[in-house]
Amino acid sequence: MLNEAESAMAPDGQPFQLTVLQNRAGMRVCVMDWGATWLSCLLPLASGEIRDVLLGCAPEQYPQQNAYLGASVGRYANRIANATIGQGSDIIPLVANQGSHQLHGGPEGFHTRRWQTLHKDNNQVSYQLNSPDGDQGFPGNLNVQVSYHLTEKNALEIEYRAVVEKHCPVCMTNHAYFNLDDHNMDVRDHKLQLFADYFLPVNSEGIPGNELRQVNGSSMDFRQPKTLFKDFLSDEDQKAVGGYDHAFLLHRTCGSTESPAANLWSSDGQIQMCVYTSAPALQVYSGNFLGGTPNREGGRYENYGGIALESEFLPDSPNHFDWPQPDCWLKPGKLYRSLTVYEFLY
Repeated sequence: MLNEAESAMAPDGQPFQLTVLQNRAGMRVCVMDWGATWLSCLLPLASGEIRDVLLGCAPEQYPQQNAYLGASVGRYANRIANATIGQGSDIIPLVANQGSHQLHGGPEGFHTRRWQTLHKDNNQVSYQLNSPDGDQGFPGNLNVQVSYHLTEKNALEIEYRAVVEKHCPVCMTNHAYFNLDDHNMDVRDHKLQLFADYFLPVNSEGIPGNELRQVNGSSMDFRQPKTLFKDFLSDEDQKAVGGYDHAFLLHRTCGSTESPAANLWSSDGQIQMCVYTSAPALQVYSGNFLGGTPNREGGRYENYGGIALESEFLPDSPNHFDWPQPDCWLKPGKLYRSLTVYEFLY
Protein backbone atom coordinates (compact mmCIF):
# COMPACT_ATOMS: atom_id res chain seq x y z
CA MET A 1 0.00 0.00 0.00
CA LEU A 2 2.76 2.45 0.91
CA ASN A 3 4.64 1.95 -2.36
CA GLU A 4 1.41 2.40 -4.34
CA ALA A 5 0.58 5.54 -2.36
CA GLU A 6 3.99 7.08 -2.92
CA SER A 7 3.61 6.60 -6.68
CA ALA A 8 0.17 8.27 -6.69
CA MET A 9 0.17 11.90 -7.73
CA ALA A 10 -1.04 14.83 -5.64
CA PRO A 11 -2.86 17.83 -7.19
CA ASP A 12 0.50 19.56 -7.73
CA GLY A 13 1.62 16.72 -10.04
CA GLN A 14 4.18 15.31 -7.61
CA PRO A 15 3.94 12.06 -5.61
CA PHE A 16 2.61 12.01 -2.08
CA GLN A 17 5.46 11.47 0.38
CA LEU A 18 4.63 9.09 3.24
CA THR A 19 6.65 8.50 6.42
CA VAL A 20 6.20 5.57 8.81
CA LEU A 21 7.16 5.98 12.48
CA GLN A 22 7.57 2.93 14.72
CA ASN A 23 8.55 2.36 18.33
CA ARG A 24 10.03 -0.70 20.01
CA ALA A 25 6.63 -1.88 21.21
CA GLY A 26 5.49 -2.22 17.59
CA MET A 27 3.12 0.75 17.42
CA ARG A 28 3.22 2.28 13.94
CA VAL A 29 2.06 5.67 12.70
CA CYS A 30 1.99 6.85 9.09
CA VAL A 31 1.96 10.54 8.11
CA MET A 32 2.01 12.38 4.78
CA ASP A 33 3.43 15.67 3.56
CA TRP A 34 0.18 16.64 1.77
CA GLY A 35 -1.74 18.54 4.42
CA ALA A 36 0.80 17.36 7.03
CA THR A 37 -1.74 14.58 7.47
CA TRP A 38 -1.88 11.74 10.00
CA LEU A 39 -2.87 8.70 7.90
CA SER A 40 -2.95 5.71 10.24
CA CYS A 41 -2.27 4.52 13.79
CA LEU A 42 -1.65 0.78 14.19
CA LEU A 43 -1.70 -0.77 17.67
CA PRO A 44 -0.46 -4.36 18.27
CA LEU A 45 -2.96 -5.65 20.84
CA ALA A 46 -2.19 -8.38 23.37
CA SER A 47 -4.61 -10.67 21.53
CA GLY A 48 -2.36 -10.55 18.46
CA GLU A 49 -4.74 -8.27 16.57
CA ILE A 50 -3.28 -5.24 14.79
CA ARG A 51 -5.93 -2.52 15.11
CA ASP A 52 -5.92 0.78 13.20
CA VAL A 53 -7.64 3.25 15.49
CA LEU A 54 -7.57 6.20 13.05
CA LEU A 55 -10.03 6.82 10.24
CA GLY A 56 -8.44 7.32 6.82
CA CYS A 57 -8.62 6.71 3.10
CA ALA A 58 -6.26 6.11 0.19
CA PRO A 59 -3.78 9.04 -0.06
CA GLU A 60 -4.98 10.03 -3.53
CA GLN A 61 -8.50 10.50 -2.10
CA TYR A 62 -7.46 12.97 0.61
CA PRO A 63 -7.63 16.04 -1.69
CA GLN A 64 -11.22 15.12 -2.64
CA GLN A 65 -12.78 14.20 0.74
CA ASN A 66 -14.17 17.08 2.79
CA ALA A 67 -14.02 15.60 6.32
CA TYR A 68 -10.44 16.84 6.93
CA LEU A 69 -9.37 13.26 7.83
CA GLY A 70 -6.20 13.54 9.95
CA ALA A 71 -5.22 16.85 8.35
CA SER A 72 -3.39 19.82 9.83
CA VAL A 73 -5.89 22.67 9.64
CA GLY A 74 -5.19 26.40 9.81
CA ARG A 75 -4.54 29.28 9.90
CA TYR A 76 -7.54 29.14 12.12
CA ALA A 77 -9.21 25.86 13.09
CA ASN A 78 -13.00 25.71 13.52
CA ARG A 79 -15.46 28.40 12.47
CA ILE A 80 -15.16 32.16 12.15
CA ALA A 81 -18.58 33.83 11.95
CA ASN A 82 -19.40 35.73 8.77
CA ALA A 83 -15.82 35.14 7.60
CA THR A 84 -14.62 38.36 9.22
CA ILE A 85 -12.14 39.18 11.97
CA GLY A 86 -11.48 42.51 13.57
CA GLN A 87 -9.84 44.49 16.30
CA GLY A 88 -11.30 47.87 17.11
CA SER A 89 -12.50 49.58 13.93
CA ASP A 90 -10.43 47.37 11.60
CA ILE A 91 -12.57 44.67 9.98
CA ILE A 92 -10.77 42.09 7.83
CA PRO A 93 -12.80 39.95 5.39
CA LEU A 94 -11.77 36.30 5.05
CA VAL A 95 -12.60 33.78 2.33
CA ALA A 96 -15.82 31.95 3.24
CA ASN A 97 -16.23 28.23 2.61
CA GLN A 98 -19.23 27.18 4.75
CA GLY A 99 -22.10 29.40 3.76
CA SER A 100 -21.18 32.91 4.86
CA HIS A 101 -18.66 31.61 7.40
CA GLN A 102 -15.09 30.37 7.27
CA LEU A 103 -14.26 26.84 8.46
CA HIS A 104 -10.78 25.47 9.19
CA GLY A 105 -8.84 28.23 7.45
CA GLY A 106 -10.88 28.58 4.25
CA PRO A 107 -11.37 26.64 1.02
CA GLU A 108 -7.62 26.51 0.39
CA GLY A 109 -6.52 26.11 3.99
CA PHE A 110 -3.37 24.35 5.12
CA HIS A 111 -4.96 20.92 4.58
CA THR A 112 -4.81 21.56 0.82
CA ARG A 113 -1.06 22.28 0.66
CA ARG A 114 2.13 20.28 0.33
CA TRP A 115 4.28 20.85 3.39
CA GLN A 116 8.07 20.79 3.15
CA THR A 117 9.73 17.95 5.02
CA LEU A 118 12.37 19.34 7.39
CA HIS A 119 13.50 16.21 9.23
CA LYS A 120 12.56 12.57 9.65
CA ASP A 121 13.89 9.48 11.42
CA ASN A 122 12.40 6.31 12.89
CA ASN A 123 10.41 8.14 15.59
CA GLN A 124 9.84 11.68 14.34
CA VAL A 125 9.03 13.74 11.27
CA SER A 126 8.63 17.52 10.97
CA TYR A 127 7.13 19.69 8.22
CA GLN A 128 7.07 23.40 7.39
CA LEU A 129 4.68 25.63 5.48
CA ASN A 130 4.86 29.29 4.46
CA SER A 131 1.60 31.19 4.16
CA PRO A 132 1.77 34.58 2.37
CA ASP A 133 0.14 37.86 3.38
CA GLY A 134 -3.55 37.76 2.43
CA ASP A 135 -3.73 33.95 2.28
CA GLN A 136 -7.48 33.12 2.62
CA GLY A 137 -7.82 36.73 3.81
CA PHE A 138 -5.49 36.50 6.81
CA PRO A 139 -2.99 39.34 7.33
CA GLY A 140 0.79 38.95 7.26
CA ASN A 141 3.23 36.28 6.22
CA LEU A 142 3.13 33.24 8.49
CA ASN A 143 5.62 30.40 8.93
CA VAL A 144 4.36 27.26 10.65
CA GLN A 145 6.04 23.98 11.57
CA VAL A 146 4.53 20.75 12.83
CA SER A 147 6.33 17.77 14.33
CA TYR A 148 5.01 14.25 14.86
CA HIS A 149 6.91 12.31 17.52
CA LEU A 150 6.10 8.70 18.40
CA THR A 151 7.31 7.90 21.91
CA GLU A 152 8.21 4.60 23.56
CA LYS A 153 5.14 5.07 25.80
CA ASN A 154 2.83 4.54 22.81
CA ALA A 155 2.02 8.23 22.54
CA LEU A 156 1.99 10.45 19.46
CA GLU A 157 3.04 14.02 20.23
CA ILE A 158 1.87 16.64 17.72
CA GLU A 159 3.36 20.10 18.14
CA TYR A 160 2.63 23.22 16.07
CA ARG A 161 4.83 26.33 16.14
CA ALA A 162 4.19 29.51 14.18
CA VAL A 163 5.39 33.09 13.77
CA VAL A 164 3.70 35.97 11.92
CA GLU A 165 4.74 39.30 10.42
CA LYS A 166 1.42 41.03 11.19
CA HIS A 167 -0.99 40.78 14.11
CA CYS A 168 -3.15 37.77 13.20
CA PRO A 169 -5.25 35.07 14.91
CA VAL A 170 -3.60 31.62 14.77
CA CYS A 171 -5.15 28.31 15.81
CA MET A 172 -3.71 25.05 14.51
CA THR A 173 -5.00 21.55 15.15
CA ASN A 174 -4.97 18.04 13.76
CA HIS A 175 -8.39 16.84 12.62
CA ALA A 176 -7.93 13.16 13.45
CA TYR A 177 -10.99 10.93 13.76
CA PHE A 178 -10.73 7.97 16.12
CA ASN A 179 -12.57 4.70 16.33
CA LEU A 180 -10.92 2.44 18.90
CA ASP A 181 -13.14 -0.46 17.76
CA ASP A 182 -13.54 -1.82 14.26
CA HIS A 183 -14.16 1.00 11.77
CA ASN A 184 -17.50 -0.50 10.81
CA MET A 185 -18.78 -0.01 14.36
CA ASP A 186 -20.61 2.99 15.75
CA VAL A 187 -18.31 5.27 17.77
CA ARG A 188 -21.20 6.25 20.01
CA ASP A 189 -20.60 2.99 21.91
CA HIS A 190 -17.29 4.47 23.15
CA LYS A 191 -17.02 5.94 26.63
CA LEU A 192 -15.76 9.51 26.83
CA GLN A 193 -14.53 11.58 29.76
CA LEU A 194 -13.85 15.33 29.49
CA PHE A 195 -12.21 17.48 32.14
CA ALA A 196 -14.39 20.50 31.42
CA ASP A 197 -17.06 22.38 33.38
CA TYR A 198 -18.21 24.62 30.51
CA PHE A 199 -19.20 24.18 26.87
CA LEU A 200 -20.06 26.67 24.12
CA PRO A 201 -23.60 26.44 22.67
CA VAL A 202 -23.90 26.98 18.90
CA ASN A 203 -26.69 27.51 16.38
CA SER A 204 -27.52 25.21 13.45
CA GLU A 205 -24.57 26.63 11.49
CA GLY A 206 -22.13 25.84 14.29
CA ILE A 207 -21.72 29.51 15.19
CA PRO A 208 -21.56 30.37 18.91
CA GLY A 209 -23.26 33.20 20.72
CA ASN A 210 -21.51 35.10 23.48
CA GLU A 211 -22.00 32.92 26.54
CA LEU A 212 -20.39 29.74 27.79
CA ARG A 213 -22.70 27.42 29.70
CA GLN A 214 -22.06 25.01 32.54
CA VAL A 215 -22.21 21.32 31.61
CA ASN A 216 -23.87 20.48 34.92
CA GLY A 217 -27.31 18.95 34.41
CA SER A 218 -26.96 18.74 30.61
CA SER A 219 -26.09 16.15 27.97
CA MET A 220 -22.70 17.89 27.73
CA ASP A 221 -21.57 16.64 31.14
CA PHE A 222 -18.75 14.15 30.53
CA ARG A 223 -16.93 14.80 33.78
CA GLN A 224 -17.66 11.18 34.65
CA PRO A 225 -17.17 8.65 31.84
CA LYS A 226 -20.26 7.83 29.81
CA THR A 227 -21.01 6.54 26.33
CA LEU A 228 -21.82 9.02 23.60
CA PHE A 229 -25.08 7.12 23.12
CA LYS A 230 -26.26 7.78 26.68
CA ASP A 231 -27.55 11.32 26.14
CA PHE A 232 -27.29 11.48 22.36
CA LEU A 233 -29.65 14.01 20.72
CA SER A 234 -31.43 14.45 24.04
CA ASP A 235 -31.59 18.26 23.92
CA GLU A 236 -31.82 21.20 21.55
CA ASP A 237 -28.08 21.93 21.74
CA GLN A 238 -27.33 18.63 20.04
CA LYS A 239 -30.35 18.59 17.75
CA ALA A 240 -29.18 21.88 16.23
CA VAL A 241 -26.07 20.21 14.77
CA GLY A 242 -27.06 16.54 14.57
CA GLY A 243 -25.18 15.35 17.65
CA TYR A 244 -22.06 16.46 19.45
CA ASP A 245 -20.16 19.21 17.64
CA HIS A 246 -19.28 21.52 20.51
CA ALA A 247 -16.26 23.11 22.12
CA PHE A 248 -15.49 22.44 25.78
CA LEU A 249 -13.41 24.84 27.87
CA LEU A 250 -10.86 22.67 29.65
CA HIS A 251 -9.80 22.82 33.29
CA ARG A 252 -6.73 25.00 33.66
CA THR A 253 -4.88 21.97 35.12
CA CYS A 254 -5.14 20.23 31.72
CA GLY A 255 -2.33 22.26 30.14
CA SER A 256 0.37 19.70 30.98
CA THR A 257 1.32 16.13 30.22
CA GLU A 258 0.37 15.16 33.78
CA SER A 259 -3.37 15.96 33.66
CA PRO A 260 -5.41 14.67 30.71
CA ALA A 261 -7.99 16.77 28.93
CA ALA A 262 -9.95 13.70 27.84
CA ASN A 263 -10.09 9.92 28.04
CA LEU A 264 -11.71 7.68 25.43
CA TRP A 265 -12.39 3.94 25.79
CA SER A 266 -13.21 1.35 23.12
CA SER A 267 -16.49 -0.47 23.62
CA ASP A 268 -14.66 -3.80 24.05
CA GLY A 269 -12.45 -2.33 26.79
CA GLN A 270 -9.19 -3.25 25.07
CA ILE A 271 -7.98 0.31 24.37
CA GLN A 272 -7.93 3.59 26.28
CA MET A 273 -6.77 6.82 24.64
CA CYS A 274 -5.66 9.70 26.87
CA VAL A 275 -5.52 13.20 25.36
CA TYR A 276 -3.20 15.85 26.78
CA THR A 277 -3.04 19.35 25.33
CA SER A 278 -1.74 22.85 25.95
CA ALA A 279 -4.77 24.25 24.07
CA PRO A 280 -7.57 25.81 26.13
CA ALA A 281 -10.44 23.87 24.52
CA LEU A 282 -11.45 20.63 22.82
CA GLN A 283 -13.99 20.47 20.02
CA VAL A 284 -15.87 17.18 20.30
CA TYR A 285 -17.36 16.07 16.97
CA SER A 286 -19.23 12.77 16.86
CA GLY A 287 -18.98 12.39 13.07
CA ASN A 288 -22.56 13.52 12.48
CA PHE A 289 -21.97 14.06 8.74
CA LEU A 290 -19.22 11.53 8.00
CA GLY A 291 -21.51 9.45 5.81
CA GLY A 292 -20.08 9.02 2.30
CA THR A 293 -16.47 9.81 3.25
CA PRO A 294 -14.16 7.26 1.54
CA ASN A 295 -12.40 4.67 3.69
CA ARG A 296 -9.25 2.61 3.13
CA GLU A 297 -11.13 -0.47 1.96
CA GLY A 298 -12.75 1.25 -1.01
CA GLY A 299 -16.05 1.71 0.77
CA ARG A 300 -17.56 4.63 2.63
CA TYR A 301 -17.80 5.58 6.27
CA GLU A 302 -21.21 5.93 7.89
CA ASN A 303 -22.31 8.80 10.08
CA TYR A 304 -20.89 8.40 13.62
CA GLY A 305 -18.06 6.23 12.30
CA GLY A 306 -15.45 8.20 14.24
CA ILE A 307 -14.98 10.92 16.85
CA ALA A 308 -12.75 13.97 16.52
CA LEU A 309 -11.24 15.60 19.62
CA GLU A 310 -9.77 18.80 18.20
CA SER A 311 -7.43 20.78 20.47
CA GLU A 312 -7.83 24.50 19.80
CA PHE A 313 -9.19 27.87 20.90
CA LEU A 314 -12.94 28.23 21.21
CA PRO A 315 -14.60 28.76 17.80
CA ASP A 316 -14.93 32.35 16.58
CA SER A 317 -12.46 33.46 19.27
CA PRO A 318 -10.97 36.24 17.09
CA ASN A 319 -14.28 38.06 17.59
CA HIS A 320 -14.69 37.35 21.32
CA PHE A 321 -12.11 38.97 23.57
CA ASP A 322 -13.88 38.39 26.87
CA TRP A 323 -13.83 34.59 26.95
CA PRO A 324 -11.66 33.06 29.74
CA GLN A 325 -8.84 31.76 27.59
CA PRO A 326 -5.49 33.06 26.25
CA ASP A 327 -5.53 35.58 23.41
CA CYS A 328 -5.70 33.86 20.01
CA TRP A 329 -4.22 36.89 18.22
CA LEU A 330 -0.51 36.30 17.65
CA LYS A 331 1.77 39.34 17.62
CA PRO A 332 4.92 39.70 15.49
CA GLY A 333 7.95 38.56 17.45
CA LYS A 334 5.90 36.10 19.53
CA LEU A 335 5.83 32.32 19.09
CA TYR A 336 2.61 30.35 18.77
CA ARG A 337 2.99 26.86 20.24
CA SER A 338 0.39 24.16 20.65
CA LEU A 339 1.19 20.63 21.85
CA THR A 340 -1.27 17.74 21.89
CA VAL A 341 -0.45 14.18 22.94
CA TYR A 342 -2.50 11.09 22.15
CA GLU A 343 -1.42 8.24 24.44
CA PHE A 344 -2.73 4.71 23.93
CA LEU A 345 -3.07 2.18 26.74
CA TYR A 346 -3.71 -1.40 25.64
